Amino acid sequence: MSHSSTDIGQHPDIMQMRARYEAAAANPTAQLTDGLTLLAGIYLALSPWIVGFRTHPNITVNNLITGILVALLALGYSSAYGRTYGLAWVAPVIGVWTIIAPWVISGPNNTLGIIISNVVVGAIILLLGLANMSTGMTAAKRHTPRFGAETHTTTHPR
Repeated sequence: MSHSSTDIGQHPDIMQMRARYEAAAANPTAQLTDGLTLLAGIYLALSPWIVGFRTHPNITVNNLITGILVALLALGYSSAYGRTYGLAWVAPVIGVWTIIAPWVISGPNNTLGIIISNVVVGAIILLLGLANMSTGMTAAKRHTPRFGAETHTTTHPR
């Protein structure tokens, strides 16, 4: 009597899907998107000191935290996209938040520098996040069998 492995990570379908996501992440366009997302996150985190609005503590803390989150997401996408593709929706949400944050957090007490910086970098993060989501959806589509297509099953000895 032999025992079958219960490690789903070794299942051929899972391994094939991971290989497709890794191939999608190795695409030069995906790598460029990941790199630009990382730079946008770093800029967002440092923007209070670059633009000079560190005297507005609430938006400063917000930009620091959300910038670090975006940078960490970009590192995850570039190093292990097959394991982090499910979080691809987070970057566009952070992008939208970054655009509206000056008004939500500080109300009308913003300088033009805060508004311009957040709107521009927020739009960039939003667009790059949508591009990352597109990479994941394209890789998933390639893996999903089409209606009427033959599916091959692999039998494993027990």
